[in-house]
Amino acid sequence: MKSINGTMITKGGGNVFTDLGFSPAESRNLRIRSQMMTALRKYIEKEGLTQADAAKRLKVSQPRVSDLTRGKISRFSLDTLVNMLSDAGLEVDFRIKPPSRRVA
Repeated sequence: MKSINGTMITKGGGNVFTDLGFSPAESRNLRIRSQMMTALRKYIEKEGLTQADAAKRLKVSQPRVSDLTRGKISRFSLDTLVNMLSDAGLEVDFRIKPPSRRVA
C-alpha cells in the first residue's frame, strides 16, 4: 500500500472480483460472465442494433438486452450468455488449463 494525498492505494491482484472479496470460484465465474457480456455489448454496438433489434437477434426480451447493456451481471448465467453469443453468431471458445505454478 502507498499513500497519495492521504489516500491509501492498494495494488490490485489482477482480478477485480477477487479484490472485492469474492471466493476464487465465484470470482472466476464473474470474470467469465463479464467477458461474455462485454463481447455481446460490443457486438450490439458494432452492428448498430437498437435494443429491440438486438432482442430479436439474441432471442431474448428487450428488458434482457437493457439488463445486458447496463451490466447487470447477476441476472445472467453462463448458460444464458453462451446461448446469446451463439444466437449472435459469435463463437464461444472454452479451455481448461492446469493452475499456474507460483514461486514462493
